[in-house]
Amino acid sequence: MAGIRIRRAWATLAVVGAVVGVAAVPAAAAPAGGQRAATQVTACPTGWGSLAKTGSGATQAPLTNIRTGRHACFDRMVVDVPGAGSGVGYTVQYVDRLHQDGSGRHIPVAGGAVLEVRVAAPSYDPETGAPTYPGRVARPLPGVDLTGYRTFRDTRFAGSFEGDTQIGLGVRARLPFRVLRLDDRVIVDVAHSWTATR
Repeated sequence: MAGIRIRRAWATLAVVGAVVGVAAVPAAAAPAGGQRAATQVTACPTGWGSLAKTGSGATQAPLTNIRTGRHACFDRMVVDVPGAGSGVGYTVQYVDRLHQDGSGRHIPVAGGAVLEVRVAAPSYDPETGAPTYPGRVARPLPGVDLTGYRTFRDTRFAGSFEGDTQIGLGVRARLPFRVLRLDDRVIVDVAHSWTATR
């Protein structure tokens, strides 16, 4: 009789031990076959808003490149203006339609919303008139591939007029954005969402 009680006690301990052992396995260590690993949450900046943003300044230095990049919380566009320092002016705002300065020509931009990016720098050499950026009006930005971007959908070059260069940036929806002005460049970041996490 005592032997039966001892075997039952050992069996009970074995079951309890197995349950505790399973409960102690963290989600990230669980096998991949059908079970989901824990999702890591990234905290994203907040408070950018979607209203127009401007910065004063002007330069005779021409812009030479426009590039984009993907980040955890936002997609980024960078306008390079070598030799301008931090004096490049800008206006970035949502518009219903992109209209080219001077001509008023409508330039279609794909996406749920359109950001007009205007930088106070020409895309040509002011002394010679020779182009310093290979963009063509109403065409996508050369060298920019938006495949795999979460927010950016399209880019269009609208040309330069009276020393300002105009760009259309098509985005998924009207999302919050910020503009940074660093030495020799203007940066436009558009968030993936309105929430503080991704």
